[in-house]
Amino acid sequence: MNSAPPAAPAPSAPPPQGSFAPLRQPVFAVLWAATVIGNIGSFMRDVASAWIVTELSASPTAVALIQTAATLPVFLLAIPAGVLSDILDRRRFLIGVQILLTVVSGTLLVLAHTGTLTVSYLIALTFVGGIGAALMAPTWQSIVPELVPRAELKSAVALNSLGINISRAIGPAAGGLLLASFGAAVTYGLDVLSYLFVLAALFWWRRPVTPESALSEHFLGAFRAGVRYTRGSRELHVVLLRAAVFFLFASSVWALLPLVARQVLGGSSGLYGILLGAVGGGAILGAVLLPRIRSRLDADGLVLLASLIAAVVMAALVVSPPKWVAVLLLLLLGVGWIIALTTLNGVAQSILPNWVRGRGLAVYLTVFNGAMAAGSLGWGLVAQQIGVPMALLAGAAGLALVALVFHRVRLPAGEADLQPSNHWPEPLLAQPVANDRGPVMVQVEYRVRSEDRRAFVEAMQRLSQERRRDGAYAWGLTEHTADPERLMEWFLVESWAEHMRQHQRISKADADIQNEALRYHMGPQPPVVHHFLAIAAP
Repeated sequence: MNSAPPAAPAPSAPPPQGSFAPLRQPVFAVLWAATVIGNIGSFMRDVASAWIVTELSASPTAVALIQTAATLPVFLLAIPAGVLSDILDRRRFLIGVQILLTVVSGTLLVLAHTGTLTVSYLIALTFVGGIGAALMAPTWQSIVPELVPRAELKSAVALNSLGINISRAIGPAAGGLLLASFGAAVTYGLDVLSYLFVLAALFWWRRPVTPESALSEHFLGAFRAGVRYTRGSRELHVVLLRAAVFFLFASSVWALLPLVARQVLGGSSGLYGILLGAVGGGAILGAVLLPRIRSRLDADGLVLLASLIAAVVMAALVVSPPKWVAVLLLLLLGVGWIIALTTLNGVAQSILPNWVRGRGLAVYLTVFNGAMAAGSLGWGLVAQQIGVPMALLAGAAGLALVALVFHRVRLPAGEADLQPSNHWPEPLLAQPVANDRGPVMVQVEYRVRSEDRRAFVEAMQRLSQERRRDGAYAWGLTEHTADPERLMEWFLVESWAEHMRQHQRISKADADIQNEALRYHMGPQPPVVHHFLAIAAP
């Protein structure tokens, strides 16, 4: 599973009375506890698989392929999964994926018990488990708006970070110790049991049924809408860039850590589990310290700090420190890791409106896991050529360098009001229009004085990004040949239904951008709007 339901905006409510206020919401509390248990099992399974492959093969590439197999499906499938999370019943979808993951771990249990587990089976089943994780992650990230009021957003984010890192602290250490004491079959068996807890919680949750709407999106249309939004959101582009460069280099420590434990530190599977547990413990510490650190640093400063912490830890591991020092270093790595993960994920969530949240977060997860998968495989190949210590040192140097270079690419503040404004009037219709009819051309007439034209055009360029994000696939601004002060904005939408969805998607922040452009309009208020439908050829 390896995923807890991150928080996102929800309807307004009275201010929370403490960091644990979301746990007073029964459904959130039950699902939060279930994800902690499920993630403990998943971390136990992952540490067992990562260690077993080192026993079956001494190749660094084979070890790194386990990490690649776990993350590559999320890179490939996160966007389709995000579409599904926005258009399907999320509870039923989560139940189906949990059943798939239970079957994967059950198969690992049988193979381990019968002594038929091989590197090929491990990689293949890890890949199938990665498919389940790919389908799961955007949906978990999308359900919290249904579970907590908006005023408890920050507390819910902190609790989710705490939950995943409680799992990270317990799961790997428990997995390593169980593997060393009782073998792989018992470890995989407890993972199966953890999924049953999650399934029980999901069956217990009585999610209200969303009524079917004539404007409900279908898969291909929702997919295209998500792609249009991603292409049109410059703020999202910045977050994706910063995430990609961080995880591409930070992945080196995760890909090589089993070999660091075995070859550099001379430890066993128990040590490997303790090291991963230390990362989880450090992440818990980081989550506790993060509010205080955040009061002194903005998002860019937090990512820079996290990058430098991780780089220092990676470089220090190269010198083969004593085992207790290595544990302390991994504790510090956990602090840096949770700072980066929480900051980047939080910025991504803060710039996404609810209607496209699952798809937008899926794109973020695609970049995150793509960078982790490519980085894991790449660092494994590098280690094959120059050795584990030098590969880890190269990763540390690269991470520090890109952190300093990309610190100039500022992350968005994420403070815009993305709640729907509902300020567009309904279009005038001579007769009802079929939802699938299109494309639709929308024209908006403006009258702008010559001296205001430059400022108006600049405002309209910002407005064009909003039009494209919310559904337009083409946009333009034209002037009348006989009257240069008469300007016409036009944009194309693929269907009447998609244009009506645009009416519902316009946020209050978008309305502010429109009002900025309207300051220069000297004609009728509001401007005259025309809607044109394509005519099918006879």
